[in-house]
Amino acid sequence: MADLQVNIIYSKRKTIAMELKMDGIIVRAPEGMSRRAINAFLDEKRGWIEKHLEKIQARKEALEQLQPFTVDEINSLIQKALAVIPEKVKKYAPIVGVHYGRITIRNQRSRWGSCSGKGNLNFNCLLMLFPDDVIDYVVVHELCHRIHMNHSAEFYAEVERVLPEYRKCRKWLKENGGLYLSRLP
Repeated sequence: MADLQVNIIYSKRKTIAMELKMDGIIVRAPEGMSRRAINAFLDEKRGWIEKHLEKIQARKEALEQLQPFTVDEINSLIQKALAVIPEKVKKYAPIVGVHYGRITIRNQRSRWGSCSGKGNLNFNCLLMLFPDDVIDYVVVHELCHRIHMNHSAEFYAEVERVLPEYRKCRKWLKENGGLYLSRLP
């Protein structure tokens, strides 16, 4: 752990938090917190950090073994998404209680979906490689942006009303999504 780069970001927060990255740790600390207090926090969390560093290293090794998607594979995913996603949007829109505009399927590097102010929905073709409940979550997530164009507590309450188990899907995306994005050419 001693060889990890530690970046400290001070802000007007009340508590200390950390984020583990492949190349180091980001510590978010309250303004004025001493380096000694930050080091004590990191020492206290040493076991957790080491456990998660092992997971990150395993994921990094898995990434290095993956081949990029071919153009044909991407096109095939786009075609499948054009058949699957609109049907899911059609199913969930009345449950959420919203209308929507155009649906577009894209090969995006950083998003699974998006919703414009006009109600147009965009979805990543890589969703076709995910479990069905995760696809449903992304669809419902974007449809709920028709009600709340933010990620507030009210927004997530709406998502939860439609999909009570959404946290499991969000966790799956966080843990696995990067593997798929890393394969984009």
